[in-house]
Amino acid sequence: MRDPYDILGVPKTASADEIRKAYRKLAKECHPDLHPGDEKAERRFKEISGAHGLLSDPDKRKRFDAGEIDAEGHERPEHAYYRTYADGGDGAKYARYGASGGYEDMSDIFRDLFGEGRGPGRGGEGLKMRGGDISYTLDVSFLDAARGTKRRATMADGKTLDISIPEGVRDRQTLRLKGKGMPGIGGGPPGDAYIEVHIQPHAFFTRKDMNVHMTLPISLREAVLGGKVKVPTVSGTVEMTVPKNANTGTTLRLKGRGILDPKSKQKGDQYVRLDVVLPDEPDADLTAFVENWAAGKKHDPRKGMEA
Repeated sequence: MRDPYDILGVPKTASADEIRKAYRKLAKECHPDLHPGDEKAERRFKEISGAHGLLSDPDKRKRFDAGEIDAEGHERPEHAYYRTYADGGDGAKYARYGASGGYEDMSDIFRDLFGEGRGPGRGGEGLKMRGGDISYTLDVSFLDAARGTKRRATMADGKTLDISIPEGVRDRQTLRLKGKGMPGIGGGPPGDAYIEVHIQPHAFFTRKDMNVHMTLPISLREAVLGGKVKVPTVSGTVEMTVPKNANTGTTLRLKGRGILDPKSKQKGDQYVRLDVVLPDEPDADLTAFVENWAAGKKHDPRKGMEA
């Protein structure tokens, strides 16, 4: 991923307000809803969202500027090991990071220095320390977050993790993988891995709490005469009845077709906003019909809008 400052087009000295304004401007230009089917625009929107997610978080921005995490928010291995070294007590400072990528067991050296069974800890205790925790970020698609899934992901430091993504996980929610962090020292337990979930935008679904919202295009015939239409939901396609004389902006509810609430175990709803769409190509018969229909009609859709 490119430098987040370059992605948003702001200097490293930019204020939080300048970063927010740059993000909003770019997001409006590249939002998938304005460019349906444009994969390049969708990728650009994801890139912009990722950059804003990092720079809008004061702690992450500080750590990125200090070189502790990369542009995707992944922990740089050397800094994770340093924190474990620096924060450790009871003789952790005597541990040494080896070329093999882990801490070397220096118990033989301690025995030579302090005698059998003694180490640099309090009361002669041997060196034993829990491994450090590691933080990662993981991009998850909208549907995978809504439905839940299992992922095997290779992180920025090369470590491969099996991750269970629970149904209904929220954006920026952190998942804990017990024992998947740094190895322990001298037989100590390993640390944990913390995965921050970044949910990617969907082409037409948006989430508000446990509810899902979308806009559904319908034909003029379906709007006037009504009928059954197929509607995509996060759990699959269903049929929905469009009432006669439906209009753009009419919103219908599909009960229980939203996101699972992990606390109540109930699902939210899906709200479908109708959008009447005319044919792409001019239709002579439709034009003639509307001309005849409109003759003598007193229909003013802009009534009451006078300034």
